[in-house]
Amino acid sequence: MRGISFDIAHMLAGFLVLASFLMLYQARLYALLHVLALHAFVLALSVAWQAHIQDAPHLYITAAIALGFKAMLIPWALRRIVVRLGVHREIEAVGGIGLTMLGGIALVALSLEVMLPVTAQTDPVAREDIALALSVVLIGLLMMVTRRNAVSQVVGFLSLENGIILAATGARGMPLVVEISVAFSVLVAFIVIGIFLFRIRERFDTIDVGALEQHRGGRQ
Repeated sequence: MRGISFDIAHMLAGFLVLASFLMLYQARLYALLHVLALHAFVLALSVAWQAHIQDAPHLYITAAIALGFKAMLIPWALRRIVVRLGVHREIEAVGGIGLTMLGGIALVALSLEVMLPVTAQTDPVAREDIALALSVVLIGLLMMVTRRNAVSQVVGFLSLENGIILAATGARGMPLVVEISVAFSVLVAFIVIGIFLFRIRERFDTIDVGALEQHRGGRQ
C-alpha cells in the first residue's frame, strides 16, 4: 500500500510537470489560462494526496486554497483582464515554441541530475517530488523569460509559485501560517500586477514587452 501511495504522489507531480509543458506549448492567451487552471487543479490534487499519506490535515487547507484561488479565481480574473485589455492574439515566444520546449526538456533533465543525488538520503516521496518541483519552477522561469506578453509572464510566475508549493508539501509540509501568508501574498501580488497591466495598457496601448522596449528606445 505504501508503494502505491508513493507511485500516486510521483504520478501527480509528474502531471504537474506535464501541465507546465502544456503552458510552454500554448500560443493563445485563452488556451494558456485554461492550462493555468489545470496546472493549479493538479497541484491541489497533489497537495491533498500528500495530506493523506503524511497524515497532515493542515495540508487540506493548502489544497483548498490552491483549488479555490489558483484554479478558479485567478484564471477567471486574468481572463477578465484579457477581455478588458482587448488582447485577443497569439503569444509571441522568443526563439519559437519548439526551441522553448527543448529548453524545458533540458531544464527537467538538469533538475533530476542535480536534485536526485543531493536528496539521496531523504524520504523517497520527498526526493522525487522535490526534483519534479524544481522542474516546475525552472519551466516557470523559462516561460517568464521567453514570453513577450505581460499576461503570459504573470502566468509563468504563478506556475513557478505552484512548483514552490509542491516542493514544500513534498518535504513534509510547512507551517499553516506560512501557507496562508504565501497564498495572500500571491493574491496581493496578483492584484498589483493587474493594476500595472491596466496602467501599461492605458499609457502605451500595448502589453507586449518587445513593443515597450522599442518605445523606450525611441524616447532616448
